[in-house]
Amino acid sequence: MAEKDSRQNEDLNLGAGPTSAGPELDAAGRSLAGALRISFVALKIIMLVLIIAFLASGLKMVGPDERAIVLHFGKIRGVGEGRVLGPGPHWILPYPIQEMIKIPAEKLVTLPVNSFWYFQSQRELVSKTPRQVPIHEPLNPSRDGYCLTRGERTGRGLTGSDGSDYNIVHSKWQLTYKVDDIERFFRNVYVEEIMPGDVYFDSMTRSIEPLLKFLVEDAVVTAMVNYTIDEALESRDRIQRHVRTLLERKLRDIESGIEVISIYPLDITYPRQVNEAFAAAVSVSQESSSEITNARTAAQTILNETAGPLARILLDSLHDPNMTELEKERLWENVPGQAGKIIAEARAYRGEIVQIVKARAEYMKHLLPEYAKYPKLVIQRIYQDTMQEVFENAAEKLIAPPTEGGKGRQIRIQTNRSPLLKKEPEKQTDAEQKTGRQTD
Repeated sequence: MAEKDSRQNEDLNLGAGPTSAGPELDAAGRSLAGALRISFVALKIIMLVLIIAFLASGLKMVGPDERAIVLHFGKIRGVGEGRVLGPGPHWILPYPIQEMIKIPAEKLVTLPVNSFWYFQSQRELVSKTPRQVPIHEPLNPSRDGYCLTRGERTGRGLTGSDGSDYNIVHSKWQLTYKVDDIERFFRNVYVEEIMPGDVYFDSMTRSIEPLLKFLVEDAVVTAMVNYTIDEALESRDRIQRHVRTLLERKLRDIESGIEVISIYPLDITYPRQVNEAFAAAVSVSQESSSEITNARTAAQTILNETAGPLARILLDSLHDPNMTELEKERLWENVPGQAGKIIAEARAYRGEIVQIVKARAEYMKHLLPEYAKYPKLVIQRIYQDTMQEVFENAAEKLIAPPTEGGKGRQIRIQTNRSPLLKKEPEKQTDAEQKTGRQTD
């Protein structure tokens, strides 16, 4: 009991200590407690704001010409079509748990490729008139771009292993592309690391331009060597399709996810050193093409005038060994045009000759009994009738007197004399008449 009473007295003495220290210590304790309470409240508010800001940082916006994929600890999140996010707001877990990669999938990008064009100074680029390069100025392979075209086969000069002649051609190309499959593009095409303040589109184009230029150059070189220089200058559409096919095949092989919208040559030309020679060759080629076109047009016109729409069929029938004469005759029965007119005239003439021959045959039948009685008289009569017909139809008549003994001067008459010779006597007559009038 004594120990218990002593402990209570000690407690009372300890409790009476602050009261004896004064009111100043109580005020300081209350101030400290209030400050601590305010600090704890502010800390809670700050932590709440940080949590809200951390969660809000996961809200991402995908633009209308963009598509996005989400990386969850470096792996693409989602399955199937859900792996690609379309335009609009999307929420993901903040970095470093998840990261959104936005790729401009619908934006068209244009890439000029001038690797095969000759060197041009700044003055030449500004000037509209190209510089005339003399033929003795050589092409510089380290500065001037070019590619080879296949020429005609030849047995002379510098040739390829198969005996074909190669020529040099300059060309400019322009490629327009877009990202079609962003997952393949992200997996298989390297894009440099995005630095703070950089735009992914700019970094993407900088990264893939060397790859695309290399693929375009390879496609152009592979395609051009299959064409002659004339075809390269005239058949640009065919070469363009060939280059596009090769480029698309290479992009598919590497699974780039890049789609070729268009690729076409801005210009294809021969070396400037041979400008005059090629200009002359092009002029001759154009004239040749024009002459060929005119000749074909004239041939078709003649065929149409000759036999109308059946001209080609009739022409082929003449060279067809399997067609019988009866089939050919049936084709020629109703031929229009000049051929039909000539055939009709020939048939009419044939009928006329047949009638004349029949008439003469009948005449000879009636004359046969008289010939049997007086053969010399009949022959003389036939001779006189024939000579009368000949003299009536002759344009010129030359009469030579007989010579003694049947020998003497020979007279030779050119039966196919020129029609111009027949007019000379008339001209002389007119001249004589004029001379006579002047004399009178």
